[in-house]
Amino acid sequence: MLALGCDHGGYPLMKEVIDYLEKNGIEFKNFGTFSDASVDYPEYGKAVANAVAAGECEKGILICGTGIGISITANKVKGIRCALCGDVFSAKATREHNDANILAMGARVTGAGLALEIVKAFLETPFSNDERHIRRINQIED
Repeated sequence: MLALGCDHGGYPLMKEVIDYLEKNGIEFKNFGTFSDASVDYPEYGKAVANAVAAGECEKGILICGTGIGISITANKVKGIRCALCGDVFSAKATREHNDANILAMGARVTGAGLALEIVKAFLETPFSNDERHIRRINQIED
């Protein structure tokens, strides 16, 4: 199951992501926000990161205006490897090399069409399990 979270700046794009997930039968839990009324992104970044870190959800998707603040927030939670991605190559690479467990995007810098391709790449790309990548992830976690 995916954990979803966004602030008001990410809300319009999150609606597009939710439509994509529903059309593709991908289960998710939405931690909000649920409108474009102004909110503080750390609340939603923490909620998603805590759900992923606790094993309640396998992966997460976070969206704010730029993706920067919400990704910084998520990465404060132990065990989270949140990657801010604005292109498909980065989404694939972060899954293959970093086993990233949360994708962050910026709704004000990434259009809906590209964002959905990024989501698809993030969700469909497996971790490589290469020894060098495992070693590096362990170094991050220490």
